[in-house]
Amino acid sequence: MTTRVSRRRFLARSLAASAAAPVVMSVEEHRLLARSQAPVTAPPLATRSERWMGRIGNVTISRLLCGGNLISGYAHSRDLIYVSELLTHYFTDEKVMDTWALCERHGINTMVAYPGDPHCIEVYRHYRARGGKIQYLAQISPDPKDLKVEVTKAVDAGAVGAFLVGNTGDRWAREQAVGRIGEVVGLIKEAGLIAGVAGHELRTPQLVEAAGIAPDYYVKTLHDQSYWSKQQASQTQDVIDNYGIDNYWCREPDRVVDFMSGIARPWIAYKVLAAGAIAPKHGFTYAFGNGADFAVVGMFDFQVAENVAVAHQVLTETHERPRRWTT
Repeated sequence: MTTRVSRRRFLARSLAASAAAPVVMSVEEHRLLARSQAPVTAPPLATRSERWMGRIGNVTISRLLCGGNLISGYAHSRDLIYVSELLTHYFTDEKVMDTWALCERHGINTMVAYPGDPHCIEVYRHYRARGGKIQYLAQISPDPKDLKVEVTKAVDAGAVGAFLVGNTGDRWAREQAVGRIGEVVGLIKEAGLIAGVAGHELRTPQLVEAAGIAPDYYVKTLHDQSYWSKQQASQTQDVIDNYGIDNYWCREPDRVVDFMSGIARPWIAYKVLAAGAIAPKHGFTYAFGNGADFAVVGMFDFQVAENVAVAHQVLTETHERPRRWTT
């Protein structure tokens, strides 16, 4: 007779067996065991502290935002060449809308996506048409020959705000085209949206501030230096100089924290979990504890409740940080 063994019983047996034989458990095995024993649930909306919501300009935004890379099928997958294709199969239209609905139920009211992805925008419009409320923050990468097109797409898609995407912000900063960045910020504001600038590299917000451009907010990478150090040896200087390690890593987190501590504009941190390399508790504690006002995180539907629960706990416990909450 065949006997079915649940995952919880299997993991429990495996842990018990480790007392009798040397067993090295991976991080994922530890997480599976912890999940099987103590499921994580987000706190009810009514019990959230006032800190859970913040403001950028005239827009109220949850401290945790839903990222758009996974939903668009664009994944920072390191050496795994199949992950982006896998995501496009997982995130069907219904799964995308279910994920947004789940975010809303747990108190996340804003998502980020690229308006140049017509399919994603079509799904978003359908979601709104059937009653969804989640807000849209557009990450844009304008053509230097016509800076207004991407802004218009964001407006037409119903975005409440837009920001220059990090890859483009970094490239224009390296090219000393900071005036072009200012033009984009101006066009976004003229369109009635909250305007931001993103960057993986610290010099991007530094040059923007020095030029007196005054965006409504920054979107800047941040996570623990120790995680970058572990990967630094595998990166060539050419990649560092030309791309700023824009795939996963924040190169100079200490300098970022120091610089941003003197900036009064709201700060949305991204790559806080380094494409899945950092656990939510550590990533959120580091980001919020070092001055970030918001964090945008790419999430599968099964990660939403845990991420919200952990972020809420961290926000509740964070009392001292190098800059005041700007909102």
